Amino acid sequence: MKFHFTDKAITGMMVVVPEQERLFADDMRLFNAPENRSRKLAMVMGYWAHRVVEEGVCASDLAEYGFRKLFADGKLKPEEIDALVYVTISPDHFMPPTSCILHGKLGLRRDCFCLDVSQGCCGFVVGLLQAFQLLEQKGVRKVVVVNADVISRKVSPKDRNSYPLIGDAATIAIVENREGAGDVFADVRFDGTRAMALKIPAGGFRQPSSPETAIMTADHEGNERAPDNLVMDGTAVFNFVMADVPPMLADLAHDAGTDFAGIDKYYFHQPNKFMLQKLAEKLDVPYDKMPNNVVENYGNSSGATIPSAMALNDAEMLCRETKRVCFSGFGVGLTYGGIVMNCGGFDFCDTIYYPNKGE
Repeated sequence: MKFHFTDKAITGMMVVVPEQERLFADDMRLFNAPENRSRKLAMVMGYWAHRVVEEGVCASDLAEYGFRKLFADGKLKPEEIDALVYVTISPDHFMPPTSCILHGKLGLRRDCFCLDVSQGCCGFVVGLLQAFQLLEQKGVRKVVVVNADVISRKVSPKDRNSYPLIGDAATIAIVENREGAGDVFADVRFDGTRAMALKIPAGGFRQPSSPETAIMTADHEGNERAPDNLVMDGTAVFNFVMADVPPMLADLAHDAGTDFAGIDKYYFHQPNKFMLQKLAEKLDVPYDKMPNNVVENYGNSSGATIPSAMALNDAEMLCRETKRVCFSGFGVGLTYGGIVMNCGGFDFCDTIYYPNKGE
């Protein structure tokens, strides 16, 4: 589905990552694979370090910590928030909605609209579209989009294909109407026929968690995981990204009246360094226009990798200048989409660290 908006802007960005850092050199000891093979994989995929929460920490804890910091610094006031869009695939509970839990903890107004969105890798794109639509209402002035996930809690530490790349994070984007911001063009597409390429088989109503779903078994590559853990068909996901995402983005650029060369920066979801490099080559986009270093610094935190890439690479620039950017997310669902818009002039673009227990 295609979308077109006018004069919508991101005005601030906060990224929250756990203080706890795991190094790939330490993770290698967990895997049933030769060390030299693991090191070669690390070089190709961009594994170095990833930030993961401690046991018992939920995604909303990271988000709440970010909000408290913004409130304390005077960069956001609870009473200013007209709507809270909370995007995650790792909710605190089946019910109530996590946005409602945050609403209560933060003391937001009773008429603040709260919405949970179940989206993963494309979550930042989908969350922004929800915000833009809410801002079409006359009484809505400021929408906060939260992308938060703690997928590390559902990945087997003995899964060499997934554990080294997974990270946890929460991001908070302030979205407002801004006169003169210009046009926003977006396109989001879905292929549910391949939805099970990325999944956590057990834990929902279809297959409730049980002692049996916690039993680990090894696959043909020696990765050990249980039905309670995330499992990814890496080849299927890679082929999907290479085949389906470029034509969607070409169509989006055409709608926006430009081509790939006319876009200043590309902030894409970051499954791993290799996939981003191949996608940049497919689009004929220089590497310096498409940062690919989030996984090696923080890990793949699902939809939060897009705002994390902005803060990690271009925080100062985005507070100082305005650029024409392309956001794109692709993965869980399978969902893929993009946005082309003017982006910059932020009031803030900060990264903070969620402390370990006892600190």
